[in-house]
Amino acid sequence: MNIPAELKYTKDHEWVKVEGDVAIIGITDFAQSELGDIVYVDVDTLDETVETEEVFGSVEAVKTVSDLFMPLTGEIIEFNEKLEDEPELVNSDPYGEGWMIKVKISDNAQVDSLLDADAYKEIIAE
Repeated sequence: MNIPAELKYTKDHEWVKVEGDVAIIGITDFAQSELGDIVYVDVDTLDETVETEEVFGSVEAVKTVSDLFMPLTGEIIEFNEKLEDEPELVNSDPYGEGWMIKVKISDNAQVDSLLDADAYKEIIAE
């Protein structure tokens, strides 16, 4: 299981990469493997401010649909348009080409409340 140490995580299996006041967000390798083959990524909150733990979109896999939960309060400033034609990038490269959104962070202090790689490993080991 790939859990990069430089990223932050949520109990809902989103990962967060912070670059200044922008966060890049996607779902973890664990989450994509649990979902199976991803066929559609839906984010209808572009240009909206979404609060922590609110739903910002959903991922549709062959057998299920799963909500995506916002790890940090902020304005969604970009959606990875590659996922419209290639949603399988979430399966093949969840931490790279399979990123989902970019968010302008409202409160950088919220980053400290996210899980580090070791804490996330403990959650998925249960």
